[in-house]
Amino acid sequence: MNFIQSKLRLRRSSGSSRGQDSSHGSGLSGHHAADPPPVPLYRQPPYVEAILVNGKLSKVVRLPRYVDQDEWLAANVFSFFHSVNRFYGAVTEYCTATTCPTMSGPDGTEYLWSDRHRKASRVPAMQYIDFVMTWIQNQVEDEAVFPTKTAKFPKDFGSTVRAICKQMFRLFAHIYHAHFDVIVAVKAEAHVNTLFAHFMAFCLAFDLLDKKEYAPMAGFLHDLQELGRL
Repeated sequence: MNFIQSKLRLRRSSGSSRGQDSSHGSGLSGHHAADPPPVPLYRQPPYVEAILVNGKLSKVVRLPRYVDQDEWLAANVFSFFHSVNRFYGAVTEYCTATTCPTMSGPDGTEYLWSDRHRKASRVPAMQYIDFVMTWIQNQVEDEAVFPTKTAKFPKDFGSTVRAICKQMFRLFAHIYHAHFDVIVAVKAEAHVNTLFAHFMAFCLAFDLLDKKEYAPMAGFLHDLQELGRL
């Protein structure tokens, strides 16, 4: 994703929802105004329609024949993590304690960070994301969690994958909510939309996200479904 970062330089560049989970991140609070909010940029034409593939991505994420499901989950999570990390790297200089004093998402959503003692606190988005990405990287690089030499996955592997996907979703939510203008400025909306649609098709296929978790992006998901992407 170096082309994105170079363009940005030329221009100028576990968590829960007030609940808890094993990733030391937590907290989701929604505040809804009486009047309907304006339609966000990412839901407006032509940006909502921008994508790099044709057809439903749900077909791409189906478990291949003769492939172990845990192996499939591990391979996809590993790939999504590195892709999400690259896209966040493209907007990271715009995500500061000043521009993003909280880990915000669409529809008035705010994510709080919980430490290992499950004490939730409000932190800048850049700090929240740093905590999350460090935690995920530690998970995917841990042979006891993501084994590469044997097929013996831990019994709680499914729970770990769900926790990782929840945090990656929150990173997507923040990028769309707070930094989509930057994505548009570097003409990367089709790339981000494709990755998000692929990620959500994967999560929905394997029941990796609770509905309440992806509720802040429900409108956009509906758009993608109507466009035949999911």
